[in-house]
Amino acid sequence: MTLAASGRKKCYNLGLPKLGTVHGTQHSVLKFTGMAFSYLLKFIIIGDTGVGKSCLLLQFTDKRFQPVHDLTIGVEFGARLVSLPSSQAPIKLQIWDTAGQESFRSITRSYYRGACGALLVYDITRRESFAHVIKWLEEARSHSNPELVVTLVGNKADMESKRSVSIAEGKEFADKHGLLFAETSAKTAEEVEQAFIKTAAVIYEKIKSGQIDTTNEDSGIKEGMIRESQILQSGGRAPSHNAPWKCSC
Repeated sequence: MTLAASGRKKCYNLGLPKLGTVHGTQHSVLKFTGMAFSYLLKFIIIGDTGVGKSCLLLQFTDKRFQPVHDLTIGVEFGARLVSLPSSQAPIKLQIWDTAGQESFRSITRSYYRGACGALLVYDITRRESFAHVIKWLEEARSHSNPELVVTLVGNKADMESKRSVSIAEGKEFADKHGLLFAETSAKTAEEVEQAFIKTAAVIYEKIKSGQIDTTNEDSGIKEGMIRESQILQSGGRAPSHNAPWKCSC
């Protein structure tokens, strides 16, 4: 396990994510050039240590699985543009993967503020990680805005023979607490894309219906370079932008 140097902040203008540091924590930064988006949505990934949070982020942003992964120290960061069926323009997801260790809770709590979406992850082979979900949910809701959209994610679905939490149990908990639900495998990529997209789609509908005020700094949403009205005026095609996107991390 390597600790990142403190007090440093780096960004890279490359097509692939590189490791950097921010506020004494590790993060990877994706920088997009010439890519326009209508909204930037801030996501957090929370849950116990070892449930596969970092692997889910890596699978979603890089389309790859890393079987051996260092424990997250503080937070890691990734980003990706996505298309939603109901949106005329791409949506940018800015995703913060938080450490599960109790010793880093004071750091990770600060990242709840201003998040509009959360993936609350447990390991389907570890019953105790599911038992701790309620504490993670209570903490997220007490430190974030009331419109936070949470998806409960049962990870490691590829390890069916070692399952200790049933799909029905996960879904029942999600329904009881007003959460979305998905079972994923960061290893095989099963449902990983859908978990993020489904969460983003619900947030987008809240934006369009006026439930979320995007001008509120704590909403976890920032308006991007283009508006959907511009796309409609240009015949349904998003205008291109040659200026590089400035990293907001």
